Amino acid sequence: MKSIEPQSPGSRRRPIARGSSEATVRIGPLQAIPEVLRKLGADPTEVLAGAGFEPGLFSDPNNPISHAARGRLLSHCVDRTGCRHFGLLVGQQGSLRSFGLVGLLGRYSENVETALRSLVRYFHLHNRGAAVSLAVDGDRAMLSYGAHQPHIEAADQIGDGAVAVMLNVMRELCGAGWMPIEARFAHRRPQDVGPFRRLFGVPLRFDAEQYGLAFSADWLNRPLPGADLELRQLLQREIDALEAGYGDDFPGQVRSVLRTALLADHASADRVAALFSMHRWT
Repeated sequence: MKSIEPQSPGSRRRPIARGSSEATVRIGPLQAIPEVLRKLGADPTEVLAGAGFEPGLFSDPNNPISHAARGRLLSHCVDRTGCRHFGLLVGQQGSLRSFGLVGLLGRYSENVETALRSLVRYFHLHNRGAAVSLAVDGDRAMLSYGAHQPHIEAADQIGDGAVAVMLNVMRELCGAGWMPIEARFAHRRPQDVGPFRRLFGVPLRFDAEQYGLAFSADWLNRPLPGADLELRQLLQREIDALEAGYGDDFPGQVRSVLRTALLADHASADRVAALFSMHRWT
């Protein structure tokens, strides 16, 4: 599948070949952009065209887009709407479905921890430019998001959206009453923290080392009512087939996870091996 890049009038889309060093992400979590633009009083077609994108980009959640193009698109949307928490609004529409087969694998898992570790393990199939990590320290767990190139355009919008999606994912798994202990953001405190307070309803930490949610580790043992071993095995086979054609070697996947794990100081061999469901010596 070709990834979609913004285009100027008369230009053609430039595909990103399999194995390219340019990171891509599925458009799934960004499918809410046209609707968010509409709610903010902007014309989605006009705004997207101004950034060099066609509305058709959002028709298929599996359409890939480069990280750089995603950043430019979000930056353009912020400029056109004047909404400084645009990424947060987009992320609020995300869910496990945003991650395609990987999200479904989580939904039908045995418990919350198994679901989250599946997301961590296979996140690279959804996003080639970032990683998710799950760290447990005593009675506290931390679900984190980290981009491999944190200084791209609109990195703050991307990070805010990622934390908002995490919130929805955790509530899907644990129930609507689930609350984190703290929400963290790797950017300076915004002038208006109201949208963040209203969404998360817990202490906010800005200028943090990473984006993420801290929560009680007790939730990890919570069984999932929709657990279905047979369906999970079917999804696993599909994911294994996708991974076989992924075009990146296993060391590359480990490096991807390590970048985020190092920020959380949870990069021991045992912990990283556990993410891949294997022994540290393997």
